[in-house]
Amino acid sequence: MSEQAEETRLAVLSILVEARESASAVNAYLSEYGAYIVGRMGIPYREKGVSVISVVLDAPLGAINALSGKLGKLPGVSAKSLFR
Repeated sequence: MSEQAEETRLAVLSILVEARESASAVNAYLSEYGAYIVGRMGIPYREKGVSVISVVLDAPLGAINALSGKLGKLPGVSAKSLFR
C-alpha cells in the first residue's frame, strides 16, 4: 500500500511584532514549523518600534493556519497569510 503525501500550499506569512517580549515565542513557533519554511526575512523597523518578518512556507494548509493562529494569539503580534 502506498502512502500519498499530504498536499502542500505555497504561502507567505507576514508577521508584525510590536511587543519585543514576544520575540522569543515567535522564534520558537517558527522553529517548530521549520521543516516547512522555504525562506525567512526579518527587518527591525526601529523608528516605528516594530519588527517585520516575512516567511515563505510550503506546507499543508492546516500547518500554515495553525502557525498563523499561534502567532496571532501572542501579545503584540499580528500574523496574516497569503496563499498561492
